[in-house]
Formats: sequence, C-alpha cells, structure tokens
Amino acid sequence: MKPTLLVLFAAATLVTARADPLPLPPAQAAAHVLNRIAFGPAPGDLERVTRGGVRAYIDSQLEPAAIALPAALDERLAALETPNRSAGKTLGEFEEARRNARDEAPAALAQRRARVARIARETAEARLLRAIQSPRQLEEVMVDFWFNHFNVAASKGSVQALVASYERDAIRPYVFGSFRQLLGATARHPAMLYYLDNYLSAAPAPAGARAGVKGRPRGLNENYARELMELHTLGVDGGYTQRDVTELARMFTGWTYDQRALIGEDQLFRFDPRRHDQGAKTWLGRAVPAQGQAEGEMALDVLAVHPATARHLSYKLAQYFVQDEPPPALVERMARSWQASDGDIRAVLRVLFASEEFMAPASVGAKFKTPYQYVVSAARASGAPLGDIGPLLATMSQLGMPLYGCQTPDGYKNTEAAWMNPHALTRRIVFATALGAGRLPLGAGAQPAPLPAASSVTPAPLDPQQLESTLGASVSARTRDMVAASPIALRAAMLLGGPDFMQR
Repeated sequence: MKPTLLVLFAAATLVTARADPLPLPPAQAAAHVLNRIAFGPAPGDLERVTRGGVRAYIDSQLEPAAIALPAALDERLAALETPNRSAGKTLGEFEEARRNARDEAPAALAQRRARVARIARETAEARLLRAIQSPRQLEEVMVDFWFNHFNVAASKGSVQALVASYERDAIRPYVFGSFRQLLGATARHPAMLYYLDNYLSAAPAPAGARAGVKGRPRGLNENYARELMELHTLGVDGGYTQRDVTELARMFTGWTYDQRALIGEDQLFRFDPRRHDQGAKTWLGRAVPAQGQAEGEMALDVLAVHPATARHLSYKLAQYFVQDEPPPALVERMARSWQASDGDIRAVLRVLFASEEFMAPASVGAKFKTPYQYVVSAARASGAPLGDIGPLLATMSQLGMPLYGCQTPDGYKNTEAAWMNPHALTRRIVFATALGAGRLPLGAGAQPAPLPAASSVTPAPLDPQQLESTLGASVSARTRDMVAASPIALRAAMLLGGPDFMQR
C-alpha cells in the first residue's frame, strides 16, 4: 500500500473511531490512561497498568520522585554536558562561538558552528530521552505542557544557550507543585527575561538625561507584562485593560539580568533599582505604592490565585487531557480546586484525573496527537533503543512543530484543528513507514548507540505482532482487520500510520 492509500485509510477511519457508548473495560481504560498521562504505551506498559489498576498508576505518576529511573537512562543523561552544567557556562561557550570571526579560517568557523549545534542537540536529546524512556511519564507530559505554556523560542538570540537551564531550573521542579513558584521561576529566568524583552525594560529617563549612553535603559517595554496576564495567568478575557498592562510593566521595570554576572557567577536574575519606575501605580483597581522588586512579586502573588487564572489554567489543562472543548462543569470543579488550594497543581490534577469526564468513553481517542506527541509515542511503542535523535527532530520540524522552535509566546496549539490536514497525514505516514521498515536509527541496535555510530547501525523492521500487542486496546477492531489483511511488510507502518495511533 502506497502512502497515498494509507492517508485515505487514516482519514476515512478517523471519523468513525470515537463512537463507543459502553463503559471502559480494564484493558481499554489502561490504554486510555497511558495515552493521556503518558506518551502512549511502551512494550509491557499495558500489562503492568492493567495488572496494578489505572488508579494506582495515576497515583504513582503524581508522585514521580518515588519512581526510579532506569540506570541506562540515568547514565546517558549524565553523559550530556549541556543539560548538566550551569546556564552561565553554556552561555559563555555560546557567546564565544558566536563572536565575529571574519578573519578566521573555515575550519575554525566550522568548529564554532559545531559547538553551537552541540548545545542545541544535547538540550533536545535530554528532553527526548526522558520523554521516550522515563517511567515518570506524567512528569514528562507536564514538562511538555508547562514549557509550552511558558514558551520561549530557542531561535531568539541567546535563548538557545539558556533553554536547557530554563527547562531544568524554572519548569521541571515545579510541574506538580505551586503555580506561584512556577510563575516566579519563569519570571526571573534569563531565558524569559530575554525572550519577552523585560531585561531592557526601564522607567523613562529623567528629563535632560543623555540618550544613547552605553548601558542606559531603553524605556518601558510592555511585552512581558502583556503576555503575563494574557497568556500566563488571567487569559485574554481576564478583565484587565491596556492601562493595567502599562502599570504592570512599570511594576516589573528593573527585573533583568547581567550577562557578565550570569557567565562569570551563574547569577540568573538581578533587580536593578536604577531602572525601576519608583512612582506609585494603580493596577487591577488597587493602589500599588513604590516598593521596588516587591511590586512585581506582589503582582505574581495576585495573578497566581486570581479566579480568572484558575479558570484559564483549568480550561487549558482540561483541553490538554480531556477534549478540545472540555466540559464546562469539569473546568469549574478544577477552578474551584485551584482557588481552594492556592494554585496547587497536583491537587487540580487529582480532580481532573478522578473525574468521570476524564474516563468517559466519549473522551477515548478524542484528542489528535500533536507532532511531538505523535513522534514520541511512536518511538515509545517501537521499543527500539534510541540512537540518533536526528530523525525524530527532523520529523517534528517537517510536521510543523520543531522542538523549542515555537516563535510566538502562546506556544503550540494542542487541538485537532491545528494539526490534522492532508499534508500532515502524509508526513506522518512517511515517518511511520520509515520507522516500521527499520530505516530510522532509533529502531536498530541492542544498546543505545553513540550518536556518531548511529547511522551505521543495520536497519531492523518492527515486528507488527509485538507492536500490536504493545498498543493493545488502542487499536480498534476495524484497524486490526485492515492490518491483518495487508502484506506483513506493511503492517507495522499501518499501525503507526493508522487513525487509532494518531489519536490519544
């Protein structure tokens, strides 16, 4: 079967794959949970979750510290330099490699480009290794969710050098904890300060001050303040005005970082009182006296537990985990939990995962995988040791979702309307065909291959029977029949390129 016919197969059955009025039997419940709070089942996962029970699995995933990482994964993560060193050291290497080198020989320039490329590759490799191989799957799902919510684009200036630290220091420690702490960690990290330009924001210079002096602030910048309320907390309909944006921007003047102190001492954040607007402000109807850095901290306190934030974030979480148009009653219950717990993310997730809506038959397969979810879940289901991550990164880019590559602060969409179209289906099937046939390095070899040697590994086609067993109840009877009627060489590709696998 050619890719075109596989596309028709996928498109025709996507429409009918969701109608199941019956309650979920244990095997289907296990598959559903693995497709939502994990990046799909890896070999053996369905049996383990079915045997232990989905509730026990959910509870264990909400406490990831009690789940040990495999030694092989630990060792490979430890061998990556960029994700394990300070932001300052990586930024120092990055800036040195980017310096003007017009007079240097081609070999030296190539060496510098290689250093920058290594920083990007190691950052991405750490993310993908964990997403594919970590048994703490919900933790990885939440890292994907919160990084996307507090998106920074690696392509902007020095953000590429700061992404590893941003994810490690400002996102990962807080994915189950206090939203206020998560909000504060992102607000003070140089990746966010640079990406949304707050590191430049300052009170207007006094009348008569010299302009253009090196080091002098460039004036008020509202980018961070606007996105903080519109995207990170209250939402676009959160009840604030343009004046509130301006006043909040004034409150955050002076929140910056010093690049020399960052590189030399790993100082991630600095409050500069010389840049801070010392005047009184009025924000969200409240008087804000001049208090320096404390003004911004107070704003984060207010925003983290605001009723609009509770609704906005509850809606986004329910949309990510349940349906593109989440049930309003569920969102309301989650929002109440948010406010009652002062934004405790784990408490809100418990309400979500215990809900009838989360386990309802109508929710099974109701979400179309993003390119990231699709590629990661395919790699997990294949069960193959992960060698070169290059093919996975290239596929995500071809599918329109390069890792760390979203240019806009609103992050990638996670709805079907954003990602399902004929071109995307074709691209996914091309990837599924290559993976099923063993033409990608990740599907070969008994041990994780060193990156330079990965391309020399002999391709090994996936076993369709083993793959079908791994996916279990995720595969519908209709798809099983169509796969069984196809040539054996195409069956793995049909499973990974079929409609059931594109949904979760």
